[in-house]
Amino acid sequence: MTSRRAILIAGPTASGKSAKAIEYAKSWNGVIINADSMQVYRELQIITARPGPSDESIVPHRLYGTVSGSIRYSVGQWITDVTNEIESAESKGLLPILVGGTGLYFKALTEGLAAIPDLPEEVIETWRARAREEGPQALHALLLERDPEMAHRLEPSDGQRVARALAVLEATGRSLLDWQKQHP
Repeated sequence: MTSRRAILIAGPTASGKSAKAIEYAKSWNGVIINADSMQVYRELQIITARPGPSDESIVPHRLYGTVSGSIRYSVGQWITDVTNEIESAESKGLLPILVGGTGLYFKALTEGLAAIPDLPEEVIETWRARAREEGPQALHALLLERDPEMAHRLEPSDGQRVARALAVLEATGRSLLDWQKQHP
């Protein structure tokens, strides 16, 4: 993505990000775009403090509640979606105002993502199932044997990331860290 003019507002849940974003959007003809990994899900409005209909009636909001909780949504998919929303806002003369608490989303937006090939769904599901059955610590111990450098970067309790690292290793024969070092 090329360098663009936008406002990025980050912070913890219920810290006033949405109110500040609405203030900016009203002042500078903006559109608020979700940059929070949980607020994208339709079913999580209350527990994520997602802006409600009254906020959404004041200024346009995008990428809030657009995905079913039953669908796996990734930062890579968000990058595609947010790029479309930013381009749409710019084409209408609106200032994109990205709001969220997910540092990974902002990092991916500003620094890019490693170009990891698509992984076979069965490999991903196998490692997710093992994480559920055996627990994240057991998988972390396995990752420590197979890919110690990557394992040292992950928390043993982070089953999702540990399973992802193992899936990448199995499917590509390369460490996730190798892919990340080969940054786009």
